[in-house]
Amino acid sequence: MSLSTAPAAIHATALIDPLAQLDSSVSVGPYSVIGPHVRIGAGTTVGAHCVIEGHTTIGRDNQIFAFNALGGIPQDKKYAGEPCELVIGDRNTIREFCSFNIGSPGAGGVTRVGDDNWIMAYVHVAHDCIVGNHTIFANNSTLAGHVEVGDWVILGGFTGVHQFVRLGAHSFTAISSVLVADLPPFVMCQGQPAEARSMNFEGLRRRGFSAARIAAVKAMHKALYRDGLTLQDAMLRIADLSEKYPESTPDVQMMLSFLEQTSPRRGIVR
Repeated sequence: MSLSTAPAAIHATALIDPLAQLDSSVSVGPYSVIGPHVRIGAGTTVGAHCVIEGHTTIGRDNQIFAFNALGGIPQDKKYAGEPCELVIGDRNTIREFCSFNIGSPGAGGVTRVGDDNWIMAYVHVAHDCIVGNHTIFANNSTLAGHVEVGDWVILGGFTGVHQFVRLGAHSFTAISSVLVADLPPFVMCQGQPAEARSMNFEGLRRRGFSAARIAAVKAMHKALYRDGLTLQDAMLRIADLSEKYPESTPDVQMMLSFLEQTSPRRGIVR
């Protein structure tokens, strides 16, 4: 990320530490506070009354609305002031009253948010979370520490995700869902705790999935949830889908890789 020391479009009431690195095209709204270890890339806008602190790096063309708190220390009693990080990519929209924490030293020390994400109001992203690209987090959805969210995931409003849970690409949670187990790719869930309801077929169609790829996803759903198979037997059946639907091979491999990394203790949403 190329940064400039030229003056940025900063409101007179904003407090910007002299050591902060802001591209000359960055704008900062009234009464915002930006700390010394913050780097912000070209075209990003920061609204009013935001606090951006810690070792925080923000990429290009992000829209950060008012009253956000980014880069605060983790809500972890073990944290002792280590220089952990928050890294946010490009073209994200972060609406009002969100809080993203830096990482913690025991888990790599970095919280990461990718590109092109649509983050609605009052979302919390805790320490050491990894968020992919093209996600949508509806209002008040909350990630506990160490959560991993794949690309194109949609979280319904008031979704709560337990620490260390993983959400596979293209998965979807209904409003007020509570996840205490891993949510495989493509799966739609609902409930407290969440239970699998279907696959995210409409979302896949909107993203240009072919009929063959969607048929393979339907077969994965049947193996995982309809035929009473153990997880290991379901994985064997899913592995065979590449032969029947060659076009779906990357989708099959993604599903198998996700399931192979699932802890037996945690399991998957059923």
